[in-house]
Amino acid sequence: MKIGIDARFYGTIGKGLGRYVSELIRRLEEIDQRNEYTVFLRKANWDDYAPANPRFKKALAEFPWYGWREQLFYPFWLRGFRLDLMHFPHFNVPFLYRRPFVVTIHDLILLSHPTARATTLGPFFYKLKYAAYRAVIGRAIRDAAAIMTVSNYSRDEIVRRFPAARSKKIEVTYEACAASLAGSTTETESPAPKPYALYVGNAYPHKNLERLIEAFALCRKRGMDAYSLVLVGAPDYFYDRLRTEARSKGLDGNVVFYGQASDEKLAALYANAAFYVFPSLCEGFGLPPLEAMCQGLPVASSNACSLPEVLGDAASYFDPTDVRAIADAMNRLADNESLRNELIEKGRVHSRKFSWNDLAAATAAIYEKALSK
Repeated sequence: MKIGIDARFYGTIGKGLGRYVSELIRRLEEIDQRNEYTVFLRKANWDDYAPANPRFKKALAEFPWYGWREQLFYPFWLRGFRLDLMHFPHFNVPFLYRRPFVVTIHDLILLSHPTARATTLGPFFYKLKYAAYRAVIGRAIRDAAAIMTVSNYSRDEIVRRFPAARSKKIEVTYEACAASLAGSTTETESPAPKPYALYVGNAYPHKNLERLIEAFALCRKRGMDAYSLVLVGAPDYFYDRLRTEARSKGLDGNVVFYGQASDEKLAALYANAAFYVFPSLCEGFGLPPLEAMCQGLPVASSNACSLPEVLGDAASYFDPTDVRAIADAMNRLADNESLRNELIEKGRVHSRKFSWNDLAAATAAIYEKALSK
């Protein structure tokens, strides 16, 4: 059978989605010796993937995410590959794609936390974009041969918001720590001033980083004046806006905007951090704090959405809407060595429960079931 995987998010350019796609493909190459795969990439990540299994080949699909070319031209271009099944690992399934497909819907944050601050568009065009997103997600759910998601929380959200999903079995396939981070650093020198609290991810509004900066300012007044807050993520409009916010609070030298980091640099950042903090208002899974646990960091996390499901009892939780609660959690980890050590040990044990191999095996089984229909 011929299976296609939309890997335009592959690698670091796709952030969390990129990690999901790259780890899935790597494991599928190891376990599937029967089906033939075409992996669709863009010029920006073409060189990041080199097939290791002769049944896997790659093809250039230079269609920007979320744009009109993706909706109008991509589905007709895909027809030429005569695929038996296509896997779209994100909700943006082209409306006009009519061959069998499966879809991974990681979360519904665009719908559960709509805000004009999450876009550079004006209010009118943002409303149009929101309506388009809802229509695309609804169609993907309605027509998919199978739906995957990454947590029970996300599964329940999909069913709640889209009644059509009730007639389908939505498979939960948990993500895991990146193998590429394990032992990937040879650096002993800290890539940022120590001691520091670490955050890794984007700066979209639902990530709640403005409250994190406000909480960090409060922590410094309470005695954490030796600490820095290191934010790791690709520079963009949202990080620029956050930089302005930090400057307005007089934190220019204390909040470090590190930018994008390779896996080796990221491993070094984890290795030298005092603790990890994750203030998100909502996550479908919450991969960065789990990766921090894998790297031996104590984690302070929001208690919202899927995060308690994914992180279990291995994190110190706080209400992400309460600045003082965020600051309290950070102060506890900065001041309490016993708590840090307890969370480090719990995190290492807990993170071993998650496996990309398990995700790939479950995904391959879903492909087989979809192909047999």
